[in-house]
Amino acid sequence: MTVASALHDTFRAAAEVGDLDGMRACFAEDATFHSPAVFKAYEGIDAVMFLLTGVMQVFEDFRYLHALDAGDGDTVHALMFEARVADTGKSVQGVDLFTFNDDGLITDLTVMLRPLSGLQAMATTMAQMLQQLQATPQT
Repeated sequence: MTVASALHDTFRAAAEVGDLDGMRACFAEDATFHSPAVFKAYEGIDAVMFLLTGVMQVFEDFRYLHALDAGDGDTVHALMFEARVADTGKSVQGVDLFTFNDDGLITDLTVMLRPLSGLQAMATTMAQMLQQLQATPQT
């Protein structure tokens, strides 16, 4: 098993139980997050973790279903997932696309989400959650 494959498994395990510290350890400091809801990428580990903190509160019953390998020398992996959007009753299916650096750390996370009604519910709920997180003093 390569470093990237092991880290992929580590991220998957952390995400499935909502372990934000475990997830953070998988990212490079200059990581980028591409949201399914907005065009502009979020850059830097702090921005990525801010978003993932919101995601962990917005998605309920989150679980990965399948792992896919791009077969390109172990720099790209994908995880297919299912979840429900909190307080909406909407179910979503999605794909997390990961790019890894030479050290095996995640440098890019791109998220795809379907169906449109689930994406819209997630975007609305996520916007509210991020506003709440921004208003909460950091300790």
